[in-house]
Amino acid sequence: MQPKCSIFAAATLTLVLTGAAFAQTAPSGPAAEVLTSYNRLKGNIIKAAEKMPADSYEYKITPDIRTYARVVNHVTEAQFHTCTTLNGKKFEASMVPSDTAGKDAVVAGLKASYAECDKAYEGLTDAALTETVQAGPTKRSKIGMAWGNVSHDNEQYAILSIYLRLKGIMPPTVEK
Repeated sequence: MQPKCSIFAAATLTLVLTGAAFAQTAPSGPAAEVLTSYNRLKGNIIKAAEKMPADSYEYKITPDIRTYARVVNHVTEAQFHTCTTLNGKKFEASMVPSDTAGKDAVVAGLKASYAECDKAYEGLTDAALTETVQAGPTKRSKIGMAWGNVSHDNEQYAILSIYLRLKGIMPPTVEK
């Protein structure tokens, strides 16, 4: 029988080594943090767009508010604006589907905007985050643009969730 202190020492060493291995493989730093937040929201927004039935894409909460399709397209447009800039490209309005396009076209546009953003976020490094890019008439830091996009996606996901709930559909984050 082993002494209790040997078992304790072995268990402690195992935890320390496991923690050290985890620390070496877990992403860290500002670029990894913004990428993690972006990826978490990406899945929720795409699922929210997919969950709404096609015949409800023209749904408005009140007559003076945007349709569900317009909210999804707003995310698409903002993503393309941000990520084409981060990728050194130019935004083209034709990248965003019409607000009267069907659900399939709107969701395809959203996914295309995320494909553009995947390149932008995966290309961010801690060293490059303070670099500036021309964003319209002003220069902005890459980290400012990336976090701004995440913040905007978060706001829009909340809006999409309200539309879904009013239609009796649970938002993706409720399913977890």
